[in-house]
Amino acid sequence: MTWEEILAYCLAKPGAWEDEPWDGDVVVKVGPKIFAFLGSGDRVPPTVGLKCGASRDAADEWLARYPGAATVMPYIGRSGWNALQAGGDAIPDDEIREAIDGSYEAVLGKLPKKDRPAS
Repeated sequence: MTWEEILAYCLAKPGAWEDEPWDGDVVVKVGPKIFAFLGSGDRVPPTVGLKCGASRDAADEWLARYPGAATVMPYIGRSGWNALQAGGDAIPDDEIREAIDGSYEAVLGKLPKKDRPAS
């Protein structure tokens, strides 16, 4: 997947919207919460930061399955966030999509009803 394909997939989720809270760093949110960190789009291969588990232990499964292509995100990694490399010889596209779906659902599930998109 390219950076643009990852962004489009994230934005296709109900209630998802693009934000740039830090100059040059794109994120995708549902309600007021981030579910995907995309950065500036200049990384090769593209990398997306996602909530990959309810705990660090659960998220570590990605590190074991894809050493080098999955890394713990700085600062928020202790909460189950990983950076996943897409495209080329990195993590397969279908698994990136599943990880995006999981991150979206995890963040959506924690939102108060008033912040959830209409179903």
